[in-house]
Amino acid sequence: MLNCFSAHLREYAVLFSPHRSLKPFYQRIAIIAVFACLLWSPLSWGQGIPVYGYEVHNSYPHDPKAFTQGLFYLDGFLFESTGMVGESTIRKVEPSTGRVIQSKPLPGQRFGEGIALWKDQVYMLTWKSQVGFVWDLETFEVDRRFNYQGEGWGLTSNDDAIIMSNGTPVVTFLEPESLAEKRRITVSLDGRPVANINELEWVNGEILANLWKTLYIARINPEDGTITGLIDLSGLLTPADVAGRKIDVLNGIATDDEGRLFVTGKYWPKMFLISPTDKPVRYLKR
Repeated sequence: MLNCFSAHLREYAVLFSPHRSLKPFYQRIAIIAVFACLLWSPLSWGQGIPVYGYEVHNSYPHDPKAFTQGLFYLDGFLFESTGMVGESTIRKVEPSTGRVIQSKPLPGQRFGEGIALWKDQVYMLTWKSQVGFVWDLETFEVDRRFNYQGEGWGLTSNDDAIIMSNGTPVVTFLEPESLAEKRRITVSLDGRPVANINELEWVNGEILANLWKTLYIARINPEDGTITGLIDLSGLLTPADVAGRKIDVLNGIATDDEGRLFVTGKYWPKMFLISPTDKPVRYLKR
């Protein structure tokens, strides 16, 4: 355990840094292992923080060339944003086949990030250009642009706000029409800020968030930012899924009409429909 904790200390800055490496997924396995060491070490963040497993309902094809950044489900279709300069798109996808029904590239050489639905429009962030786009849901034409400070990472919405992450522990609630800041929370676990909050999804009154570079989804209290639990998605991809492919990190959460979750990753060949377990499969201990 001491060796594990020492390894954690060496990698701590990498694990929680907002700097975005684009190395293939297999090169991050060691970092994920370090994160696991952190969770289980005597000096780990939480005591009694529940960790949930998952049940797989189905798996579907997913475009392995899609660097998935944002995801939401509406009326039987998935809406997905993809990243990378020159390859960023907004797209409408048939879940059962992975077929792209409709797609539009981002204007300019911009790196696409998260998306969120508000009424009949899709709000979309870009990574470093500090420019966002509001797309018409039906035509994928740009209705307007907006600006923000810092980086853009994940995006979701509830009944009265657009909710945005920027790679730091801060998650911001924006007024949908003016995009003025309404309030913000700092995401924390056991009182310690947690960076790398990535793709977001509003589910049953809580925020679900991919923790970049890990196979965990955080369950976040939207009032105070406390992480109330983690969903461990280890094992979704098999060795055969990964072999010979350019696989990157877990990213993308969308809720279907039954409250189940579509999840995938950057360059993943599959999209999964899952449900978190009702009860924790383990607890984080000091």
